[in-house]
Amino acid sequence: MNKSSFLKAGHTPTLLSAFLYFDLAFMVWVLLGPLGVQIAADLHLSPAQKGMMVATPILSGALLRVVMGLLVDQVKPKLAGAVGQLIIIVTLFVAWRVGVHSYEQALILGIFLGVAGASFAAALPLASRWYPAEHQGTAMGIAGAGNSGTALAALIAPSLAVAYGWTNVFGLALIPLVVVFVIYMTLAKNAPDCPPARSLAEYVNVLKDKDAWWFMFFYSVTFGGFVGLASSLTIYFNTQYGLDAKTAGFFTAACVFAGSLVRPIGGNVADRIGGVKSLTGMYMLAAMSLATVSFAPASAWSALAMFVVAMLSLGMGNGAVFQLVPQRFRKEIGVMTGMVGMAGGIGGFYLASSLGYSRQVTGSYQTGFMIFAALAVIALIGLTGVKSRWRTTWGASHLTAAKI
Repeated sequence: MNKSSFLKAGHTPTLLSAFLYFDLAFMVWVLLGPLGVQIAADLHLSPAQKGMMVATPILSGALLRVVMGLLVDQVKPKLAGAVGQLIIIVTLFVAWRVGVHSYEQALILGIFLGVAGASFAAALPLASRWYPAEHQGTAMGIAGAGNSGTALAALIAPSLAVAYGWTNVFGLALIPLVVVFVIYMTLAKNAPDCPPARSLAEYVNVLKDKDAWWFMFFYSVTFGGFVGLASSLTIYFNTQYGLDAKTAGFFTAACVFAGSLVRPIGGNVADRIGGVKSLTGMYMLAAMSLATVSFAPASAWSALAMFVVAMLSLGMGNGAVFQLVPQRFRKEIGVMTGMVGMAGGIGGFYLASSLGYSRQVTGSYQTGFMIFAALAVIALIGLTGVKSRWRTTWGASHLTAAKI
């Protein structure tokens, strides 16, 4: 990539703002996962309830991404993102001051935390619309690297919970959220070529295109695997290997950092060799590593190694998918980001909840991991089936300078 060309092509302050907004929102979105060990102990939750608790924000965020996508196209990305941030701040303030005293209240909190997950549908279009096709993978990768916030939650939240109590973690999270909100409102700008608002019928029409459904499925595996693991691994390491909450959080953070930090690399690699080639390799690695870890490696360190490989492949796959989406649906990027993001969240909800149910019903996490590994294989087969058509239609060399 020509660094000078990239810097001249877009708006760096907006890209930075989108990254920070995305980062802190994702930290909040998965917060119940890193706090899950302490919350489950205090509320006396079963394995299935623990799985559902950490999965609820993921499902809520998935569904709200569609709403956020519609809002982005109606009022433009910056205002939509500002509204989302304010809702997150109010939600955490109430949770901090009132507290969470039952399983049902934890689920209600999870529903509201889903607004943080919907940030995806505002932050990525905010950044994407500033950049031409040949820089989409890199720009979307940098903005999307904000999912590193999931690692911050895993790294910091368990320790803060031990020191101050898990309810006070909600209050402490308000500090960086308010700072980032001020930065966002000061630096972020909407791109000058934001498309006009579209009717609801036009959004529905997008779903008549089979490519939209392919992208939704592909992202349900890459992002779904990433966020599902990010939300579940603290509980997994605690339950499977007996690690205390802090140590389990450190192990989870290592996995999540791996997956989040390589997202820009995944986007850049896709810019260089094409999103299809990049995704092909990522699905193969993800399937193999998840299948391996399903057999419960003998030590936590062996499991950690396998999860790092899985997260590296899924994280790079996230960047590759969003190298392709803006090329195919540039005019509909707001609604497509919401739809594809929704599918990714649904994949994460499935993985997080199925791991809990798998553990409760069979006494093992194996079934949950094996089914998701199978989904990665199915995605690989589907990608192989569509790549020729993509490269000879919307990805033809006379239509775009970007690689497919």
